[in-house]
Amino acid sequence: MANRTFNNIKLGIFVMAGLLFLVVLLYMIGKDQNLFGSNIRIKTRLSHASGIVAGNNVRYAGIQVGTVKSVALLNDSTVEITMLIDEKIKANIHKNAIVSIGTEGLIGNKIVNILPGKGTAAAIEEGDMLEAKRLISTDEMMETLAQSNNNIAIISEELKQTVKRINASSALWKLLNEETLPDKIKASAKNIEQATVKANIFLTDLDALITDVQNGKGSVGAILKDTAFAVQLREALTKLNIVGSQAEQLVTQVDSLATSLQQEVNNGQGTVHALLKDTAIAKKLNASLTNIENGTNAFAENMEALKHNFLLRGYFRRQEKRQQKAAIKPGKKAEE
Repeated sequence: MANRTFNNIKLGIFVMAGLLFLVVLLYMIGKDQNLFGSNIRIKTRLSHASGIVAGNNVRYAGIQVGTVKSVALLNDSTVEITMLIDEKIKANIHKNAIVSIGTEGLIGNKIVNILPGKGTAAAIEEGDMLEAKRLISTDEMMETLAQSNNNIAIISEELKQTVKRINASSALWKLLNEETLPDKIKASAKNIEQATVKANIFLTDLDALITDVQNGKGSVGAILKDTAFAVQLREALTKLNIVGSQAEQLVTQVDSLATSLQQEVNNGQGTVHALLKDTAIAKKLNASLTNIENGTNAFAENMEALKHNFLLRGYFRRQEKRQQKAAIKPGKKAEE
């Protein structure tokens, strides 16, 4: 009897141990611990875990590659997450990969996403630390959303005031109700189009002119490009400078002469003063001119008297005939 009771106790213990082992096995398989395979551990560090706990799934490019082993708080601003990754997958995950926290669906469980990094890098190994992407917490999102709501409220109020001012503006509605406004706008648009065409033509001509100048065509091009013309121009300018200097010297001499004459007139010296200021000389000049005129008249009278003198009358008559013949001969030649 005692042996039977002992056997029943051993059977009960064996059954309980088997059940416990089965529960642990089902738990490990359910949490994807890869009980019968090999894993490697990799880590990442974030400012907050965002609800990640041990057992959450780890995905790479949307594929299940492991689970979260543990979540540890290192200090007041750093959380370290240890992940178990299937060793068969490690060749596809590189050390420049980036870790981020996400959710399964809209409101599902938290998961750890491993995103491919840029460039090339070696495959991950046991104990590697991957870079983590900065997470936006729900509180930050709510604060941003609250600020956005405030901005929207302000914009709505300003828009409301703007609409009120538009409705209260009689000038605006009068402008909108103007039936000829579309035609005027079309005419203005046409004028703008024509002005644009003319501006394009002007720019084309200007571009052609600039091209000709650069190629040395025309007067401006010759001035800018023709070295010989530039030399000639420089020589002409030099000659102009010389002429200008000589003219300046001539003006200086004339000014000096005028100053000297003015001084002589003012000081009562020289011939100019005598001619302009001395009344006696002026009287003498007048008397001399009168005498000359009288002498000329007397000489003319004497010559007329000589013509009538019987001794010289024949000479003067011969002179008159010669003069008449000389005047007739050119006339005959012209008639012939």
